[in-house]
Amino acid sequence: MKTGFVVIGLVVTIALFAHRSEDTALLQAMANPPVRRVDSLLSGEQLAIRYCGLCHRFPEPELLDKHTWVENVLPNMAWRLGIRKKGEDPYADIPPDEQAIVRALNSYPDVPMLAENDWKKIIQYYQQQAPQQPLPQQPHSPITPMPSLFDVKQLSFEEKPMPQITMLKYDAATRQLYVGDAQHMLYILDNHFGFKSAWTLESPAVAMDFPQDAPPRLLTIGSFTPSDRKLGRLLTLDTAGIASSLINIPLLPRPVHFTCADLNMDGKEDLLLCGFGNHTGKLSWYDDFQVAKEHVLKAVPGALKIEVGDFNMDGKPDLMVLMAQAREEISIFYNQGNGKFSEKKVLQFSPVFGCSYFELADFNTDGYPDILLANGDNWDYSRIRKNYHGVRIYLNDGHYNFSERWFFPLYGASKAMAGDFDGDGNLDIAAISFYADKGQLGNGFTYFANKGEFDFTPHALPDAIHGKWLTMEVADFDEDGDLDIVLGSYLHNLSELGLFTTDNISTFPQLLVLTNQRVNR
Repeated sequence: MKTGFVVIGLVVTIALFAHRSEDTALLQAMANPPVRRVDSLLSGEQLAIRYCGLCHRFPEPELLDKHTWVENVLPNMAWRLGIRKKGEDPYADIPPDEQAIVRALNSYPDVPMLAENDWKKIIQYYQQQAPQQPLPQQPHSPITPMPSLFDVKQLSFEEKPMPQITMLKYDAATRQLYVGDAQHMLYILDNHFGFKSAWTLESPAVAMDFPQDAPPRLLTIGSFTPSDRKLGRLLTLDTAGIASSLINIPLLPRPVHFTCADLNMDGKEDLLLCGFGNHTGKLSWYDDFQVAKEHVLKAVPGALKIEVGDFNMDGKPDLMVLMAQAREEISIFYNQGNGKFSEKKVLQFSPVFGCSYFELADFNTDGYPDILLANGDNWDYSRIRKNYHGVRIYLNDGHYNFSERWFFPLYGASKAMAGDFDGDGNLDIAAISFYADKGQLGNGFTYFANKGEFDFTPHALPDAIHGKWLTMEVADFDEDGDLDIVLGSYLHNLSELGLFTTDNISTFPQLLVLTNQRVNR
């Protein structure tokens, strides 16, 4: 879960990459800036490829419009290359207690990495090559109204000026839905969405799991908005007074996801954690929950989600990880044994791609998991419509190499989940958009009915216009044998209510409940 509040770091600093041998060239370049006399012979395009591609994929000019490049993105990149105008202070808007952390990283170098005239060439290159307006979406199947598969109800379980749902997680064993709220509340609803209880947390809930014969484990983010303070925590939510070994792992760097597996094969469950961070962050695993000895797999910000599986069939659990924050990619960390892992990047994207969520599902029924990916994060320096935002399927060739097989453009796509909702044996897709294109039929929720052979028919839900959908959970809530859907809405502040004024919207539910009617029809 990216939450939409990430800042694109166009150049990541030495401290973040010091542990990786593949970045040796980058370290040398940053410690010893290239000879400017040589740079001066390069064109704007050549300079952009060199400097804008130092530690992530080179961003092509057509990804953004001229105004967004010149007024928003490139000024921030200039700071990260040590270039600033007289009187500018890149650290001015960083909270005082975080400034020392960011300064220690040298996120905004004091010494320029290239000459001012060369930087002007880069600006001119983007200004000349970028389109005047954001490029339009590619042609796609028309989005039609939702069929009568779901009964839709708006739900609010507490009076609030606006919804701020940060987590939805269903425990099938206890038939309870856990709902996190940005105001540090955790609500527990029954499987008919009736209120049961509420708990006050030290920060917003973002992830949970439900171990067998043990209380739930809960992850809190610390700060929902960008921050480098280590305020996140993983803890046992013991609401029933069950005698157990309590888990309490504090000082986590803005964590957003966790999962568990016995990585070192010692018979004990280990913890895997995505510390998304902001300027700082890390992907880590810990030797069992009680010992909590940390092992850092990747010391960079942006870790979003982990899937565990034995991808090379050697009997050891491997990890597939989605990263964001400029280094947008999916990697497999192959388990070498003895706590060692080797990384293979299987997909890489541009720094403005906006990765939001992924999961594994076998769409072509060949026995190998494919990747379902949503990209649509837009809370950065380029808050424009992006024609490459949407939902994608990447097919597995059987050797865990992936290629794009299907794409549907959706502005601001935040999550996509696979399931056979209509019972025809094919995996359908439910997708939500946090930065939806208001006024369009596909405004926030899109259901893709799979007709086979990657022929997906898109349907929109008119009720989705009542919210900004950040979270989604799929489960058989009413236990009738089919999959239901719950959406959670998040408005960052009261000013965002103005987004709905042109649509004559007066109700802003916390949840939207889609009860599947397939079995009952």
